[in-house]
Amino acid sequence: MLERLPRPVYVRAQTLAAGTHFTTHQHDWVQFLYASSGTLRVRLPTGSFAVLPKYAVWIPTGMPHDVATFGKASFRSLYIDPTVAGVAGTRCRVVEVTALVRELISAATLLPVEYEERGRDGRLIATLLDEIAALTETDVHLPMPVDSRLRHICDVLLAEPADPRGLDEWADTAGASTRTLARLFIKETGMGFREWRQRLRLHSALERIAGGVRITVVALEVGYSSTSAFIAAFKEHFGRPPGELSPKPVVDDDD
Repeated sequence: MLERLPRPVYVRAQTLAAGTHFTTHQHDWVQFLYASSGTLRVRLPTGSFAVLPKYAVWIPTGMPHDVATFGKASFRSLYIDPTVAGVAGTRCRVVEVTALVRELISAATLLPVEYEERGRDGRLIATLLDEIAALTETDVHLPMPVDSRLRHICDVLLAEPADPRGLDEWADTAGASTRTLARLFIKETGMGFREWRQRLRLHSALERIAGGVRITVVALEVGYSSTSAFIAAFKEHFGRPPGELSPKPVVDDDD
């Protein structure tokens, strides 16, 4: 367990087996977690983020989170002292990593742990920080409500994403009217129930795809009657078709 940072920015490279899970923890520094290959899920009390290949997630200082792999994954972590991490802000967010940032991260992994901060190494790190501060945010977040009535619905759907029940039917078991549930969903997740459920189904598909389940089967398992509709929705949300995430040998592109 890392107790302190050897430098204001410390870069760590790891390759993890499928099904690896880091239980809930938090850091005294900011983490920039970049998936060079494979897919990660970062879960917070307020929801979860999907970190697909070539994406990265900012995790603020002191934010409780757990991390799990969907299939074998290779990733890079930048641990950044909060005094130099003003780019991170106070919330989790996923950004798309550019080719330049990818190469800068690759170069940073080759630096000594206690690199020379005032020389070329320090300038490389400073450039890396400037570039990651300018990365574009992407919305691959699955927010989770706090209200106990909504959490009951969400927990059932997390276990059975193909459950077709609408809010009218959920109202009978949730102990609230359809109107109340609809209002609470928008208030606590920022989206209506149907939109949230579609996003849940797409996020639920990630683990199945990484596990080698055929796309046609995944579509049915998460509640889509049409494979083409599933592929279109997946591509719109994640920015790439599901076939690109099917299992294949993980190549460490930083070697």
